Amino acid sequence: MNNIKSFIILLLAGFITVSIVSCDQNRVYDKFKDIKGGIWNKSEIMKFEVQIDDTVSYHNFFINVRNSGNYKYCNLYIFLNTIRPDRKVSRDTIDCLLANDMGKWLGKGLGDRKDCRFLLKRGLRFHQKGIYSFELEQAMRVDNLEGIESVGVRIEKIIK
Repeated sequence: MNNIKSFIILLLAGFITVSIVSCDQNRVYDKFKDIKGGIWNKSEIMKFEVQIDDTVSYHNFFINVRNSGNYKYCNLYIFLNTIRPDRKVSRDTIDCLLANDMGKWLGKGLGDRKDCRFLLKRGLRFHQKGIYSFELEQAMRVDNLEGIESVGVRIEKIIK
């Protein structure tokens, strides 16, 4: 009887593992960078470098934000600098909504930590092979922004 029980548990664990891995097969890049002490200084730039070899496929581009419950605002403005392999730079301003009008935190997480994912570009095609740099800087009107614990970039390949 114990052998059957062990076999069922092992089979179930294998099924769960395969399910989790297969759900994220379209991930090209997904990294977070922690912000020291949860205080994001205006001069601190979070840089992500991504090697892109696929210039044919379409991708979705996300910004990830992890905040704590002591964050004082309902949104977060971020400057996104994109440096292409040919060294051309573009700059976008992103408004990330972290809480609703009633002050309830959006996103997923336990306790007072919440993870939010913001889709910035759907159907993005990279036209050049090489290293793309994505720089995130906080664009709020305070020098030291408390309550943002980490930020990240995620790129997913669109599989049809």
